[in-house]
Amino acid sequence: MSLPNPFVQGWQQRLASLRGEIAQVPAHVHSGRIVRATGLVLEAVGLSIPLGGACRIETQVAQPGQGLGAEYAEAQVVGFAADTLYLMPLEEIGDLQPGARVLPLDERQTGGAATRQFPLGPALMGRVLDSRGEPLDGKGALADVRHSPLNTPPLNPLKRAPIDRQIDVGIRAINALLSVGRGQRLGLFAGSGVGKSVLLGMMARYTRADVIVVGLIGERGREVQDFIDNILGEEGLRRAVVVAAPADTSPLQRLQGAAYATRIAEDFRDQGQDVLLIMDSLTRYAMAQREIALAIGEPPATKGYPPSVFAKLPKLVERAGNGPPGGGSITAFYTVLSEGDDQQDPIADSARAILDGHIVLSRTLAEAGHYPAIDIEASISRAMTAIVSDSQQRKAQQFKQVLSKYQRNRDLITVGAYAAGHDPLLDRAVQLNPHLERFLQQRIQERTTLEDTLQALNQLFPGK
Repeated sequence: MSLPNPFVQGWQQRLASLRGEIAQVPAHVHSGRIVRATGLVLEAVGLSIPLGGACRIETQVAQPGQGLGAEYAEAQVVGFAADTLYLMPLEEIGDLQPGARVLPLDERQTGGAATRQFPLGPALMGRVLDSRGEPLDGKGALADVRHSPLNTPPLNPLKRAPIDRQIDVGIRAINALLSVGRGQRLGLFAGSGVGKSVLLGMMARYTRADVIVVGLIGERGREVQDFIDNILGEEGLRRAVVVAAPADTSPLQRLQGAAYATRIAEDFRDQGQDVLLIMDSLTRYAMAQREIALAIGEPPATKGYPPSVFAKLPKLVERAGNGPPGGGSITAFYTVLSEGDDQQDPIADSARAILDGHIVLSRTLAEAGHYPAIDIEASISRAMTAIVSDSQQRKAQQFKQVLSKYQRNRDLITVGAYAAGHDPLLDRAVQLNPHLERFLQQRIQERTTLEDTLQALNQLFPGK
């Protein structure tokens, strides 16, 4: 008795479907095993993964009949020696056992390692993400996003558009005396507690830019929430993307968070938009790289920082800036923590060399209630001469000369040793100093446009 044709056809279709599924399963999966765990670094053998590649470490083996599946922790290759890979987990691993299996990020791969893909695109606007692109704000999963790896080929420096246009940051002292150009990269140098985060929040709210990307790297968790709610505010968050990698995350996540924030800014720049990138802070990024380098045995060089730290800083900073002519731009502000207000700190010194200017915040001014506490004499914008008019350049120079003259003679004036009529420039400095002080100070909720700034500067120093 023969089976009905429809029955046979159904089984044939089912078998064909199974053959297709079986064909997609690799004949074998390469895996390695953990042979040593010391501090932040795990050592694995038996697997070939390139430097920077991602992998998964099995922390719990599947138990047949108990309904328990295997659990994995993600890690990244941070170094190797002969056949031994040095891995660093993205998160702390609690149940790691000797001999735990290590697999490529995608088990379907038969060799090498997958490159993790990160979400990009306009759907990220108004969201707060971690260093892996996962939402932290409780607003649900990301939708309608593209995915791309973090690393991009460097731009040809000769193909970049020049910095030739001033942008309005909404802060009078910066607009007038430390003018910022479209595509410029500046450092904000400050010790702890002198108002750098508040100043960054003002620039985030008031700067004229299409998109704001904020990278909060290595900051305290409480400060992340405070920056988003009270400093950035609802208005600022609406046109911003925030990437947070707080101090309690692994050093690898802090490095990745800074790279991801920069990658988001690059993507918007490639779409022809003007981006403001705020990175708080570049020092925490350097410290994260120091932790990794020391953990894998790199010798310390300058004040405990291994050479790889100073190699990574310019690679991150150079990704910002202008794109090709007619395209978008990334104007970047990087905060640099000066330990003990030491401007010769190795990270501060290195950052000063690779940035297009620096704004120094003074603890003395902050303690005197002068806000923003910008030390005009110690700060400079290297692009200012190319982006402002000759008139503004001359008046900014006069402003600094008069301010510097007063500061040099402040002690004499304070003790009553100053007598008018002996030094015309000092007489003028004494007369103008109250007006200069008012010009340099600005309330947190006060926005001063570029036009208002130039008008106030012209009132202080009339003429051409």
